[in-house]
Amino acid sequence: MWRACVTRFSGVLCFLSCLAQPAPEWARMKPMVPRGYLCGHTATPIQVDGQLDDPAWQKAAWTQDFADIEGSAKPVPRFRTRAKMLWDDQYFYIAAELTEPHVWGTIRQRDAVIFQDPDFEVFIDPDGDSHQYYEFEMNALNTVWDLRLVKAYKDGGPALNEWDIAGLKTAVHVNGTLNDPSDVDRSWTLEIAMPWAALKEYSRQACPPKNRDRWRINFSRVEWQITTAGGYRKVPNTPENNWVWSPTGIVDMHRPEKWGLVEFTTEKKAYPVRPGPMEAARDVLQEIYYAERVFHEQAKRFSDQAEELGLKKLPPHLKLHLTADGWQATLPVKVGKRMRYATLRQDALFRLE
Repeated sequence: MWRACVTRFSGVLCFLSCLAQPAPEWARMKPMVPRGYLCGHTATPIQVDGQLDDPAWQKAAWTQDFADIEGSAKPVPRFRTRAKMLWDDQYFYIAAELTEPHVWGTIRQRDAVIFQDPDFEVFIDPDGDSHQYYEFEMNALNTVWDLRLVKAYKDGGPALNEWDIAGLKTAVHVNGTLNDPSDVDRSWTLEIAMPWAALKEYSRQACPPKNRDRWRINFSRVEWQITTAGGYRKVPNTPENNWVWSPTGIVDMHRPEKWGLVEFTTEKKAYPVRPGPMEAARDVLQEIYYAERVFHEQAKRFSDQAEELGLKKLPPHLKLHLTADGWQATLPVKVGKRMRYATLRQDALFRLE
């Protein structure tokens, strides 16, 4: 479906094969089809207690099982992780189930670096522009870290830890015993309720969303290899595992253009959520982005010339020009019956005008 969607753009496939010198980081990233999820509306508020027994949760579909952040080239995660989503007029609800034989946590201070423990993470870009997005992490002790990114770290950040999700509700339920290495646990489950009033602070999207609005969202689970002799200890010199809902192709969650597609609906009938023309246009523009990064590293400037960027040519109708602070690429894209213009610039800001 993704390849068929891409071919709607004249010259795209030719362009994708024209990259003579792809960026090293891009070379490590395999093409990833973003996963999709249809997020249903609930008329009954969720009781946030960590147990997923509300009738609304029973009707909500699970996401696909999480995969390694780099995709299918890496082994299947050794423990299952999956999530659910719902929404009403006040909250965006998230639930997750993390299979885990040893549930443990140490961090109790809010806004500490939670992923030093096993954790569950949420990334939300309401308007899909790769700027002003939200990150949230929590551990099995129900300690949270919420922050806002002005833009991705690769584009200069920064991360603003002082931002808090006002009115946030979270809870954890452990199917076993917490911090007891002498037994074997089953899992831990969690619930999150994020108020739309907080999420709309830095969003150009309607909050709460309208029927059929799409947001870029992803989930991550950080897992550490441990020993249990004498208490929980991380295996020395062993990196963490990063298991995610929608793989990014590289060990970096801060690639909003690679996150999953969550479509909010008030309709009763289920339907698939797949990438469309806007996502295809964005992928084309991302190729320009990485070619410009490579060229800038070598020449210390940007270019509007395909040959200098290592490209044989630009796709038909794509316009690339230099600006006072970098460059901007524009591609016309038909969305429904309207012709619109997708733009991307040097700091990865994406817009659909």
